[in-house]
Amino acid sequence: MHLIWENLIKNLIAHWTGNFKGLGEGSGSYFLGKSAWEAVGTATAASGSTIPSAYGSRVPNITTDSTLCTADMWSFWTLYLGPALLRRRFRHAKYFKHFVQLVRLLNICLQYEISKEEVAEVRIGFIKWVQKYEKMYYQYCPERLSVCPLTIHALLHIADSIEICGPVWCYWAFPMERYCGKLQPALRSRRFPYAALDRFVLEDAQLTQIKLMSGLGEELSLRTSKKPVPGMFHHPSYDNFNLLPSCKVDKLAPGLLTSVIAAVATRINSSDIKKVRKYVISAEIEQWAKIRCIDSEEGDTMWASSLKNRQDDSRDATFVRYQTLVDINERHRRQGVNLELQTFYGQLEHIIVLKFQDPTTRRALKLTANTLDTDVIILVAIRTCTLGGDNPSLRGLDVHFYSKMGALHVIDLTCVQCVVGRVPVMDDEWDWAIIDRSGLLVRAVHEADD
Repeated sequence: MHLIWENLIKNLIAHWTGNFKGLGEGSGSYFLGKSAWEAVGTATAASGSTIPSAYGSRVPNITTDSTLCTADMWSFWTLYLGPALLRRRFRHAKYFKHFVQLVRLLNICLQYEISKEEVAEVRIGFIKWVQKYEKMYYQYCPERLSVCPLTIHALLHIADSIEICGPVWCYWAFPMERYCGKLQPALRSRRFPYAALDRFVLEDAQLTQIKLMSGLGEELSLRTSKKPVPGMFHHPSYDNFNLLPSCKVDKLAPGLLTSVIAAVATRINSSDIKKVRKYVISAEIEQWAKIRCIDSEEGDTMWASSLKNRQDDSRDATFVRYQTLVDINERHRRQGVNLELQTFYGQLEHIIVLKFQDPTTRRALKLTANTLDTDVIILVAIRTCTLGGDNPSLRGLDVHFYSKMGALHVIDLTCVQCVVGRVPVMDDEWDWAIIDRSGLLVRAVHEADD
């Protein structure tokens, strides 16, 4: 915590804003203009509304309210917001590339698994990063020796600590900061603050012992449970998902209905659209407000924008990442079908449940849960983001840029991977940056048929 988030990152920002121990740029040119840094701070604060709460607390304006930032917030800003917001801010791109290289190394360090080859990459990477740091900021000038504190040297030992102790996520935690955050609500008495803290600590310890001795951990937990809630819908053919209220039974708009029919026809590989239309119209059609992934206790919750109540202080959880098979020979009819798994980002607009009870229809649609009274097909309608090409300066990071929304994709629910966040960049090239924290853990793997 103190090595990276409370020291290194803050020192880099002090360099960029001209506030590092009274030193100037020397022979460098890494100062950010006042207006540029204020724009970064404003965009940081604004991104809180377009990044879902699953990603963590809102990061305040780091220009005016940096004292409110915790180490956890600095970590999030460095890994996700910084690469998007600092792009094209420096007068010379080498300073941004240097920062991005640091982010790449930190991402490797924070992986759940790390190979020996990656440890070697971290070791060599930090050596090169420190050498560039000395060239850019120290400039081999004795009068600027203060820009090389002990924390810069400590970076050279991170690879050694990984070899000895394992991946850093095991011990790069914030135990004291989190414990202080737990104590903060207990400070209700200005006259007797320490007595209030003592009582809170005692009662918390007593409650913990009651949980352990009575086996009532879940019943007495104060955390919001992600277990089944009243009004939820679950079907065994979609075992990793729950649908959460609200729910409405209503006719689909004509254009959306056409897309749903096409999606069902593709699902069963049928070219008889009239027959598929008959099947779909015979179904009971529901629209739901939320999807919750239940593959783990920390599964994402995603909202359908068409049923979401918009509030000024709400955080947007309607943008998702999804993967689907695409025929890359679609425009070349004479060539055979060649399916390729591709990744898309977009806004979830509708969650549609088609319920079928007629046995003939269920067989025609190749539904398999025939031991149940009702079979279902759950589709999602996602308005795709029109992404720009790969940005060489951000290669290796899950940051993607877009300005416009594209076509509406109606696909099966199982194609949805996770919720993503957006950062307003509003430069002369792009309006938004998409940030994705999931890494490789939720990527689908497509194995072609023999």
